Amino acid sequence: MFIAIFQGVTELFPVSSLGHTVILPAVLGWNIDQQSSRFLPFLVVLHVGTAAALLVYFWRDWWNLFMAMLGRGGAADEVDTERHLIALIVLGTLPAVVLGFVFEKWLRHLFGSPTAAAAFLVVNGVVLFAGERLRRRSDTLDNRRELAKASWRDAILVGLFQATALFPGISRSGATIVGGLLVGLRHEDAARFSFLLATPIIIGAAVLEIPKLLHAPTETGSAVLGGGELWAAALVAGITAYASTAFLMRYFRAHEQSAALDPFAYYCWLVGALALVYFKVA
Repeated sequence: MFIAIFQGVTELFPVSSLGHTVILPAVLGWNIDQQSSRFLPFLVVLHVGTAAALLVYFWRDWWNLFMAMLGRGGAADEVDTERHLIALIVLGTLPAVVLGFVFEKWLRHLFGSPTAAAAFLVVNGVVLFAGERLRRRSDTLDNRRELAKASWRDAILVGLFQATALFPGISRSGATIVGGLLVGLRHEDAARFSFLLATPIIIGAAVLEIPKLLHAPTETGSAVLGGGELWAAALVAGITAYASTAFLMRYFRAHEQSAALDPFAYYCWLVGALALVYFKVA
């Protein structure tokens, strides 16, 4: 259950929940076979709790998008704005879907490598830190754009950043927020777009992976949960993910004019470096 709480907290923070989920069992000596056919589907179930939390937190956004698809929801310009956002979400989702499908077998072995996850966590810190530096080089608050003004090229670029999270240790939310900042979005809008993009990606992964978990044999002595305990863990992950979302949206709103991602970069460097040292001497 601890790993469910940790998943819910870290999934939306730009510090890679997946990287932590790979690293922590190795450091704490938990009996989890990370090469098991049940391990990745187990992680996906926890992510389903996160997706549910995002749907609840952003329910107005999703309702407006749904109504726009029906041609309702307000004046014509408001409907057009919502349909534009739908197109951005679709375009931002495609790169990760395509690349994940093509390289799934090659990437799967990394999910069982704590050393690789720790190394990518350090890289994640570099991405966050560099993203803030690149943003500030040519940035003023006045030239930041709202999400509604983003173009299809912007969405694809953010989607390519999202695809880097196929590597355990690279944060999906961190990469997409950096991508959003680089195309000119404010921190809050970049975070909102990142969280909206998370939902279809997680649901798609759940459709692919959960049947594998349901049909995989239970492994005696494994710390990977099954049955009702698994879905209880997903619920716990969802509750903590909702709290994390609320905190982060307030945080980015309050730190628009500062290097808001820097504290997370420092954290990734520290944890990743300590984990690498541990695995080296262990």
